[in-house]
Amino acid sequence: MSDQIAALTKILQESNRIVFFGGAGVSTESGIPDFRSVDGIYHMKYDYPPETILSHTFFMARTEEFYRFYRDKMLALDKKPNAAHLALAKLEQMGKLTAVVTQNIDGLHQAAGSKKVLELHGSVLRNYCMKCGKSYSAQFIKDSQGIPRCDCGGIIKPDVVLYEEGLDQQILTESVSAIASADTLIIGGTSLAVYPAAGLIDYFRGKNLVVINKSPTPRDKNAALLIADSIGKVLGEAVEAM
Repeated sequence: MSDQIAALTKILQESNRIVFFGGAGVSTESGIPDFRSVDGIYHMKYDYPPETILSHTFFMARTEEFYRFYRDKMLALDKKPNAAHLALAKLEQMGKLTAVVTQNIDGLHQAAGSKKVLELHGSVLRNYCMKCGKSYSAQFIKDSQGIPRCDCGGIIKPDVVLYEEGLDQQILTESVSAIASADTLIIGGTSLAVYPAAGLIDYFRGKNLVVINKSPTPRDKNAALLIADSIGKVLGEAVEAM
């Protein structure tokens, strides 16, 4: 075991209110592309940039085109939780971890067994009719053609936060509360470039700030422990060693 993983194991053993704040890098090890790396979604070629397609304006104006991209690139329904998801679920079961605050929309934390998951940007697994509010599964969206419509004729929208849309205030409040009361905050798999989500880190007042990310983040200088390695490998080994 490396010295860094041993140090992380010690922090986990001594902590009682751990919060994990994660982004797309947590799910890349499950085969879901992130947004900003060299082979991420932002570097793929489409008629419009992904930021444009995944905006509220584009969804309302070019719904069919939105869904063509969305089905192709955002619905990874066959992907499974990886070692990072499983390690976090285990930490929660041990009574160590109080919440996962995630920018991801894939539902893999819940699939791994995590109970307290605060999804800042919503989830592809929830979809609703904009007219009557009826719920639909992600599989229904995946199997539909063109613009998915409700029995009532209304357009179905994914329960994900698109560009230009605000975050859910209740989820934000719960995330702030969890982070503010944490004794250890682990940041993993995120560039901390997306606001307002990244700003939630400012509410942490605990003892240990741990950053596990392959590329540098703006919070590296504040970290008690900084590990530039695979998050699945790091968390998996550290939790296994407890």
